[in-house]
Amino acid sequence: MLKKLIVALMLIIPMGLCAQQKFGHVNSSAIIPLMPEYTTAQNEIQALQKQYEDEIKRMQDELNKKSEEFEAQKATLPANIAERRQAELQELLNRMQQYYQDGEQHMQKASSEKMGAISEKLRAAIKEVGVAGGYVYIMDTAAGVPYISETLSTDVTETVKAKLGIK
Repeated sequence: MLKKLIVALMLIIPMGLCAQQKFGHVNSSAIIPLMPEYTTAQNEIQALQKQYEDEIKRMQDELNKKSEEFEAQKATLPANIAERRQAELQELLNRMQQYYQDGEQHMQKASSEKMGAISEKLRAAIKEVGVAGGYVYIMDTAAGVPYISETLSTDVTETVKAKLGIK
């Protein structure tokens, strides 16, 4: 009899503890676009992208102009000068391709850094809400969580927005 009572208590006590625990969920994809830092980051990234595009266009125009000049003069140029100009055109093309690749890498790095800072600020706000609200964990539904029980988990998206000063 005492053994059955102990087993029953061992089953009931953890259930009671679970019932007291709080679980939350947040939709970060509904918050990030509303953050002022996100708009600033997007504007900065677009400005950087335009800068790279303008420079690539300038390089492309220069390559086209020199290529057209070379083609027009090619038949009248001595072989050694024609070879040198062809090498110059190839060098210009190589620099343009390198600039494009470097620009792509720089854009990715800048975007990653800016979005990383935004994500970190969001994580900090979620953590503060979790600690203040006594949550065991807060899941991000934007991460692809297949199912969250709305009755056992509280949506803290609006609370996190308020913590970040977003309306």
